[in-house]
This record gives sequence, structure tokens and C-alpha cells, in this order.
Amino acid sequence: MNFDRLLSTVERRRKTIVVYSSDDDDVADGFEVRNASVEHRRLPDGAAGFAVVRGRDGFAGAIGLGELEEFVEPPIYSPWDEAFLTAEYRTLFELLDDSLFASLDRRQLLAATREIENRAWRVGRGTLRVGFQRLSILETQIDFYARLGAETALDVHVYGRDDWDPLEIPNTTVHAEPGDEIGSFWFLAFDGGDDETQACALLAKERAPGKFSGFWTYDPQIVDEMMTYVRNTYD
Repeated sequence: MNFDRLLSTVERRRKTIVVYSSDDDDVADGFEVRNASVEHRRLPDGAAGFAVVRGRDGFAGAIGLGELEEFVEPPIYSPWDEAFLTAEYRTLFELLDDSLFASLDRRQLLAATREIENRAWRVGRGTLRVGFQRLSILETQIDFYARLGAETALDVHVYGRDDWDPLEIPNTTVHAEPGDEIGSFWFLAFDGGDDETQACALLAKERAPGKFSGFWTYDPQIVDEMMTYVRNTYD
């Protein structure tokens, strides 16, 4: 098992997205979901658009195109910010989990990262593993992770290429790694603490500067595989 194989595992989880819209230029097309077929149904002019998602077990849910539009350039909140709880784009996380997106930018990945960090913050215990590609990226998040470590019982592990020497962070272990894999992937994995229904993960590979292919998931098995691989390979 490695990160590339995890991407391949998720790619095999096929979905169908049916877009209902009065506009031929649908925002859903811009997400480039590699493991989903996208169909279109025309609505009368002026009708509010929405998308229906079907997975292996049939109907998974529906989402307004407004939520998808917000995720194109999402607002970024801290996990403890009350405004985060009402952000419209959060609806799509559970609906489009295990979808392999061909193109995500850093802002979209940061929004997805906040979703996982929020779960870890609310649960307040368990293990959170975070890969920043480079440890210098942690410098911009140092106050955030200091609060996360000080105000919860989480066991936090941070990974990245060794290009910065961070200060000591409460309940946080920093792993400086030289490998190409660590430098190419942005990842988070939270084991859910005592509740596996809270388990979640994000994995994305940088294909070009600032452009990523990846997925988020709430599947406890995939989260466990990812947690085990990171622990056995990099701890």
C-alpha cells in the first residue's frame, strides 16, 4: 500500500452525477470528477439548478449548484469559528466523498482540510495525522495547531520535508521526512477517536504547481489503511 494505490482504490468507486440546470455552462463540469459519469437534464429558464448523486448503493443525495459554486472559491474559517458550521459548501463533503477530483487548488484543499480538522476538534481525542508536503508550510498554521494541541486530547502527528525547524507544539509530534512521496502529497487522516463514524481523511497529489488530484473520504476502512500506512512508513 502507498498513496498512489490509495488513489487508485478510490477511483474504482464509480458514481453518477445528474445535473439539472437551465444553464448549459454548469459549474459541476469544472470539478472534473474522474470516477463519475456526469449527465445533464435541462430545466426551464430561471429554475434553480441542482445535482443528484448516485453511488454503488443507488441514490446518495442531492446538492444545490450554489453549494458547488461556493466551493470553487470557498471561504476559509477556523474549525472553531461558528461561521464554518453554516458554510453552504460543507454539504458537498459527505455527498461527494470517495470522488476522485482531477483538479483541486490549494484553497479548495484547505477548505476540505478544515472539515477534517473540525471533526477532530469537536471529538477532541484520537489521532490526527497531517502531511504538509514541506514543514515550512506549518509555519503559517503554527498558531492554529498550537491551539488544537493545547485545548484537546488529540495526538497530532505532522509530516513534511525538512525545510524548517518548528517550535515545540503541545501534543504534537513533527516528522521531518526526505522522501519524494511526502513532498508530493497533501494529506490528513483522523481516526475518529472512540467513534469510527467520525473517521475521515483527505489525500491529494500535486500534479502541477498548485494543482492537485485527490479525494476525501468518511470510509473507516480507507481511513484505517491510510493511518496504518503513514504510521508504519514514516513514524
